[in-house]
Amino acid sequence: MHTSEFVVQGMSCGGCETSVREAVSQLPGVTDVQVSAQSGRLAVTGQQPVDDAAVLAAVDAAGYRASSV
Repeated sequence: MHTSEFVVQGMSCGGCETSVREAVSQLPGVTDVQVSAQSGRLAVTGQQPVDDAAVLAAVDAAGYRASSV
């Protein structure tokens, strides 16, 4: 398993977490998504390394900004 971590800006509630989780979980190869509005952290796990650019684009499409840790 490979996990990548990101910092997400703009999340403030559980609904924000759900939006980010749903967007990222649909990416190919993603097996688990952990997201916390409180810490502003996003952890994405896959069998193979997940494409960071695709994760950043999915978070952006959900209305938030992310960067790699």
